Amino acid sequence: MPLADHTTTQHPGPRQLVLLGAGHAHRQVLQHLSLHPLPGLQVTLVAPHPRQVYPAMVPGFVAGHYALDDCLIHLDGLVHRSGVRWLQHHVNLLNAQAQSITLDDGQALHFDWLSVNTGAVQNRELLEQDMPGSRTHALFVRPLEAFGSHWPRIAEMGDSRALRVAVIGGGATGVELALAVRHRLPDAALTLVCGPHLPLGNFPAPVQQRVNRILKTQRITVLQDVALGINADAVQLGCGATLACDVPLLATGVQAPSWLADSGLALDDDGFIAVDMYQRSTSHSRVFAAGDISTRMDQALARSGVYAQRAGLALAHNLASAVANGALTPHMPAKRSLSLVTCGGRYAVASWGNYSAQGRWVWWFKNWLDRRHVGRFGT
Repeated sequence: MPLADHTTTQHPGPRQLVLLGAGHAHRQVLQHLSLHPLPGLQVTLVAPHPRQVYPAMVPGFVAGHYALDDCLIHLDGLVHRSGVRWLQHHVNLLNAQAQSITLDDGQALHFDWLSVNTGAVQNRELLEQDMPGSRTHALFVRPLEAFGSHWPRIAEMGDSRALRVAVIGGGATGVELALAVRHRLPDAALTLVCGPHLPLGNFPAPVQQRVNRILKTQRITVLQDVALGINADAVQLGCGATLACDVPLLATGVQAPSWLADSGLALDDDGFIAVDMYQRSTSHSRVFAAGDISTRMDQALARSGVYAQRAGLALAHNLASAVANGALTPHMPAKRSLSLVTCGGRYAVASWGNYSAQGRWVWWFKNWLDRRHVGRFGT
């Protein structure tokens, strides 16, 4: 049964498709548009940064395997080939009913169709409420562009004296960053504050066991506790203890951007855009969403580059079909997918369902995949 259309506002001029964000799925859409333009349609990309840090390579950057330039995807060439209009701005407001977006310069942008692939964020206001002092004293992993500029200064400090580093967050991001910090700063006193559960709680048990052995071998203290506050030289723990710390690195879970709350779109329990099997909003048929901004996927699956590529190809097809009033194609993610967890040095753990492996060869395979991806979109 077709979804009821709640976004039918008429607007003069050519029909407008707005791509909000330049995440992996939208890079696939831009590449598709460069080969298959949509006649009679004005396509606008709203993305503030001309260069994007590829998340999968950030642990390698922290460990010192990559320069920041190795991890950058430059949008200029891709946008030019696709022929879209590019507005380098942030979003302040989204009104799905009025089919309108307000940008950070006050500009109002109308859309006939909208696709959202901005990625999730670390909401500083919410985190400050849960963890007072974090906004002033912690180093946030997101946005990656800011983290990429701050980390070299931390590493330089660590070359002159042994730092006390606390990585807060027990997911894949926290684990990979803790191991990367250990590789780059071998003399640091390093603690992983992973919350009430063991690290990599969403991964299969064999992967958890492999990675926890590596954490122990790498002299990383794992605390199954929560951080309740941060000051200039310590992290306050839920158990009442104080963890001495020079660098609190915040790698906690991500949140939906604040402008979604009043957008009028149907959201899931975590505040992300609720979508159907076509990556289409469950409340507004002319709005699509993909990636972290949409209904959450299993963590290990969402990290898979293969999953992201398939999602992007499906989105490109469905946007073209929606504009032409054609049939949409369901996007059903595979129940299992390859996941690769880097372990500081040129070493990584791979998992496929309940199967897992580890070794230097896994890292080199991941390195090949990551460099190929950046080269594909960044040239």
